[in-house]
Amino acid sequence: MNEQQYVNAIAKKIKCSGVRKKEIKKQLLTDIATRTEQGEPFAAIRSDMGDIQEIADSFNESISPKEQKQYFRNKILKLVIPVVLLLAALLALFYWLTPKGTELAHSKYFDQKQVEAAMRHTIELLDAKDYNALQESAIPQMAAVLNQEQMNAARSNIPGDWGERKQFGTAYLAELSQGNAHFAVGEITVTYENASVTYRITYDSDMRLSGLYMR
Repeated sequence: MNEQQYVNAIAKKIKCSGVRKKEIKKQLLTDIATRTEQGEPFAAIRSDMGDIQEIADSFNESISPKEQKQYFRNKILKLVIPVVLLLAALLALFYWLTPKGTELAHSKYFDQKQVEAAMRHTIELLDAKDYNALQESAIPQMAAVLNQEQMNAARSNIPGDWGERKQFGTAYLAELSQGNAHFAVGEITVTYENASVTYRITYDSDMRLSGLYMR
């Protein structure tokens, strides 16, 4: 341990303000430098000055309770403030990543009529079992499940023969934002001869099919 490290170790244990610590460190380093110039080796100086904790305790005895109280308050703040800032950053990140919905009519990314037309077209392709066309219109993750086996499994949630499609109901649309990603989400109920099926269909900002649910 050299002179600077020795003095820093002492200052670290003194319960006072930063300004006063600088003054104490300056004083200690000056005293050590004076004795060194007079020919004393640092090892002897350190032995004569004493243990780090003892020196710090002697300084602490001269520091008022008010200043020590302020020291502990500042120390707590130094610990708490980074935690608070980290929590604030995490909350901001959580908010940024949490999906947020708004009316599609106010969207900068989607046209309401285009989304409604896309929904009808997707349902027509599903009814026609044109999985090749569906896969071409979808994102890769979605295209992987757009096949007869997966769609039969999805249709099994509404058992029986649906019959021919009779009419489309009203489409209810919203924009979902998550981070920098934007999605159009729509729900529409379609009436068939023997069943009514509600589709929830999602498109990304490039109008690629990104989600499909039937009930």
